[in-house]
Amino acid sequence: MTESTSSADAAPGLHAEFAPGAPAGQLPREPLRLSCVVPAHNEEQNLEGFLRALAQTAGALAQEFELVVVNDGSRDGTHAVAMRLAQELPLRYLALSRNFGKEASLSAGIDHARGNAVVLIDADFQHPLALLPEMHALWQSGYDMVYGVIADRGAESGAKRLGAGVFYRLMNAGNQVKIPPNAGDFRWMDRKVVDALKALPERNRFMKGLYAWVGFKTAALPFVPLDRAAGTSSFNLRSLSSLALSGLTSFTTLPLRVWSMVGGCISLAALTYGLWVAVDTLVFGNPLDGWPTLAVSIMLFSGVQLMSIGILGEYVGRIYEEVKRRPIYVVARDEDRSPLGGPRP
Repeated sequence: MTESTSSADAAPGLHAEFAPGAPAGQLPREPLRLSCVVPAHNEEQNLEGFLRALAQTAGALAQEFELVVVNDGSRDGTHAVAMRLAQELPLRYLALSRNFGKEASLSAGIDHARGNAVVLIDADFQHPLALLPEMHALWQSGYDMVYGVIADRGAESGAKRLGAGVFYRLMNAGNQVKIPPNAGDFRWMDRKVVDALKALPERNRFMKGLYAWVGFKTAALPFVPLDRAAGTSSFNLRSLSSLALSGLTSFTTLPLRVWSMVGGCISLAALTYGLWVAVDTLVFGNPLDGWPTLAVSIMLFSGVQLMSIGILGEYVGRIYEEVKRRPIYVVARDEDRSPLGGPRP
């Protein structure tokens, strides 16, 4: 813990962090106008029960609140459920034109949220609603961002836990902006944080990195993810690997540095071996056949060069995507039944 506060003392397990030079939160806060951003991809079975429970929890915290549901190209009945609930709940419903991915759907929700505080929460019940009052209390005490950190990954496979550990170590190795391990998208953000995120121009969005990059006065709340109420997660090994690669190429140049070091070490080893062969031949006069050595050397250096070009290509590809400046997402339908309508803050 970087600095202790009365809120930290009142919340066991709370980890407080302060961005260098970040000003203290101003108290008291203005009356809460809460936006709850809920990305939904094939959540037909969970959406109705979750939104009703979320509305009840949000209503106990704020007199004015909105549920910003972002349908990220669902192929089930998510659209029909959301449209029906829009007649009953304070709902802002955004249907994207196709599946753009969770990072894009989160960006869409952040862009359209109009409250002075914004909550990001999944629709599968894995993010505990019981933590929202505690997040609200920490926001009231001056924190600009409160995020959930997974305290126990015991239910996950060993391969996934190992991969997550390696990923965060690589991300934070030599990187000025440290991404908190096991922190996810479950978080409460002040309007100033939301506006800072909206101002970031990149198209390849790695939200965990962006949350850390903007800084502000933050606190982490450990939690244990609950079981999904229904259905299965759309995040498989392939999508998680793609997200990890996007994070590595968006927020660190470590792969480029590593392969520069590998290239230097191989070059040094090759030079040393060449000197040894030359001395051995000149001094002892041993015959130098060289064919096996030559074949192995060509294969080794060719593989290293191709891998290096591939890593470099990942970064060039990111540049290519950025310079095209295509929108992060496309909204196909926008149903606004929110009481927070009108000019945005």
